[in-house]
Amino acid sequence: MGTQDMPTIRLTLGAASAVLAAGTAFAAAPVATTAAPAQTDGAASHAASGYVPNERDKAQNQRLQKQLDAAIAKAAENKRLGKKPSVQQAVTVYYDDSNAPSFDSLIDQGASIWNSRVSNVKLVETTGSGADLRYYEGNDSRGSYYYGDGRGNGTIFLDYNQANTYAPLRIITHETGHALGLPDRYTQPCSKLMSGGGPGPSCTNPYPDSVEASEVNTLWANGFVGVAEFAKVG
Repeated sequence: MGTQDMPTIRLTLGAASAVLAAGTAFAAAPVATTAAPAQTDGAASHAASGYVPNERDKAQNQRLQKQLDAAIAKAAENKRLGKKPSVQQAVTVYYDDSNAPSFDSLIDQGASIWNSRVSNVKLVETTGSGADLRYYEGNDSRGSYYYGDGRGNGTIFLDYNQANTYAPLRIITHETGHALGLPDRYTQPCSKLMSGGGPGPSCTNPYPDSVEASEVNTLWANGFVGVAEFAKVG
């Protein structure tokens, strides 16, 4: 059953991404107008403009991987026991891209990418206090990154320099993948969205593959129940 066929519930979370034709590049980097909130605990899930993980990112990836492993193990156990998800509704995650105007259309298109590939979580644009995931743009030596808990809420910062080197749509959908709970997998091929910049700037694929989409659906299969349960992991 697709998301459009399911009733939706709102969780205090948020998310999104972006899409344009593969290979599209941005023009010269504009001057930053809005800065993302300062990070206080070093829990960003992606960084450096070369997509090389630092110690902070490694710790975040380990937590996201542990969370994903727990979800997969729980799903396998439920299948063995013949149990079905306790909540048959898609969770609505709200995002605000008003602080990333240069990437506005890409972020909206990216939300459509994720919405077309997963059914247990839906990404919807909003503004103001109702947003759970917020996008920002500017210049940062760490490159683009996601800062949050991997359960839909937090911030995504989009770095101009990185967007001039790598496909901006891929960057955005990749970072949104973190917001939905997926870790980095830099050693995997370009066909894997979460390989990020590992395959190099020539990789422009902005789409999660079937395995990545299935992992997101597994993470969000139980709506409120699932998010609350996996919030205990890490």
